[in-house]
Amino acid sequence: MLTVIRSNERGHADHGWLDTHHTFSFGQYHNPERMGFESLRVINDDTVAPARGFSEHPHRDMEIISYVISGTLRHADSTGAKEDITPGVVQRMSAGSGIRHSEVNPSPDEAVRLLQVWILPEARGLAPRHESRRFPIHDEPGRLHLIVSPGGADGSMDIHQDVRMLAGILRSGESATVELKPGRRAWVQVARGELIVNGEVLGKGDAAALTDEASVSIESTTQSEVLVFDLAELNN
Repeated sequence: MLTVIRSNERGHADHGWLDTHHTFSFGQYHNPERMGFESLRVINDDTVAPARGFSEHPHRDMEIISYVISGTLRHADSTGAKEDITPGVVQRMSAGSGIRHSEVNPSPDEAVRLLQVWILPEARGLAPRHESRRFPIHDEPGRLHLIVSPGGADGSMDIHQDVRMLAGILRSGESATVELKPGRRAWVQVARGELIVNGEVLGKGDAAALTDEASVSIESTTQSEVLVFDLAELNN
């Protein structure tokens, strides 16, 4: 079964310096039917104005992934990590028992657009941890790259949850398939462009939840960027 969430069905807030769309309930946006999907809890599509950003604030007991689509995001946190995140560089934080961080746009004239993803960890109170890595998403289009996975398989980053996140750029006419083991579910998030996912056309900002499917079949009709989450079914 495939369920589509259109871009214009997401929560939206324009704070002037931040234009944000919420796929799942977040902040002032509350939708009891959109509280997450398995361990996937937040997908915020954020556009941050030049020379603005999120001042230092705390998090705990969450796996947080920052995926920059365009521009530069400057990160600093209480583990001592400081870095600029650009397209192709993906950052993962384990907030664990508590972490403080800030995210700002250092550019004086260019906005930064990013997807911020929150995933529920497998346990509470874990040691805070920060990691970032450059992946050949732009250098090697035409396929999906494994970004995070339990244990950091195949050069991906480790994550404290049974989830695999893949990302890639597909040019017009290119395709990719993600095989799903029995009992697994998938979430597809379109960062830009237009795709056909298991027969359904998805555009920028659209998403699809897949349950009881053997695979995720993706075909691009234009230059597109996509994130795919392969998720274990949680026992609630």
